[in-house]
Amino acid sequence: MNASSDSHTTARAFWVEAPNRGTLREENLPLPQAGQVLVRARYSGISRGTEALVFSGRVPPSQYQAMRAPFQDGEFPAPVKYGYASVGQVEHGPDDLLGRKVFCLYPHQDRYRVPADAVIALPEGLPPERAVLAANTETALNVVWDARIGPGDRVCVIGAGVVGCLVAWLAGRIPGAEVTLVDLQPQRAQIAARLGVDFAAPDAAPTEQDVIIHTSASAAGLSTALACAGREARVVEASWFGDAAPTVPLGEDFHARRLKLISSQVGQLPADRRARWTYRRRLVKALELLLEPDLDCLISGQSRFEELPALMPRLAEASGEVLCHRIVYGQDWKP
Repeated sequence: MNASSDSHTTARAFWVEAPNRGTLREENLPLPQAGQVLVRARYSGISRGTEALVFSGRVPPSQYQAMRAPFQDGEFPAPVKYGYASVGQVEHGPDDLLGRKVFCLYPHQDRYRVPADAVIALPEGLPPERAVLAANTETALNVVWDARIGPGDRVCVIGAGVVGCLVAWLAGRIPGAEVTLVDLQPQRAQIAARLGVDFAAPDAAPTEQDVIIHTSASAAGLSTALACAGREARVVEASWFGDAAPTVPLGEDFHARRLKLISSQVGQLPADRRARWTYRRRLVKALELLLEPDLDCLISGQSRFEELPALMPRLAEASGEVLCHRIVYGQDWKP
């Protein structure tokens, strides 16, 4: 371990100071301790759906504890330091990690110290620019497990955000599965084609589906999901509505068709996997899945870290335009 390299005492971090207002703060790093690594961030990813709700102060009080990020500082609604998709390089730590590019579930900050077991070295061949998708890929993997999609199933994914696109991509790799990605934005058809799945507008969404996954966080999307379901089909609610109270159409033939409406949330592993899988194993697998170059189409833009306070209000409002927005730190910036 090269102790002399760990001379950094301060860092800059993005904080939500108040609903819809963010700033960069300089803060003191904790003193180095045995078993820790010092990471210099190279990229971070904005998980627009959840982070927009956090930025706008829309985390309901009942979910303050459940929605905490692993290394969050502060408390909801604000001030709070939030985020969970950081890719960086280890500047100080154990020899097997020193100099390695790693992923960490850390907020937007240019340097940070964490326990060594909180970082995962990127697999050989994975560009760090793409690794910012790891947290969303982990969520999508959990959704596919919860959905129990089988070979040959007809699958409909409502909502072509990052998680919806990743769910569709994973489902499309199951032998014989017929997967349709549904979204209001016609330009998402190009992304669906890159991911190897079909595309439809909501009014043309296929019916008689075996499994339907809803990720749009809208009442209209949930209505479409239920309408696509075949008899006794599974409808998986994978989006999070924050403090909204959507209208759920449980009348008409919902009961006659014996539909199953279940939730999926990345905070827990599915019950049938907990005996064998750990959170770390799941995240390692998510990083391995990102070796697919076509997933670069899910990065919709990038900006400098210094621009984040002015950028976040625009990202929070641009629901139809933004997939994953990448934040670039220091010398890694490329226009």
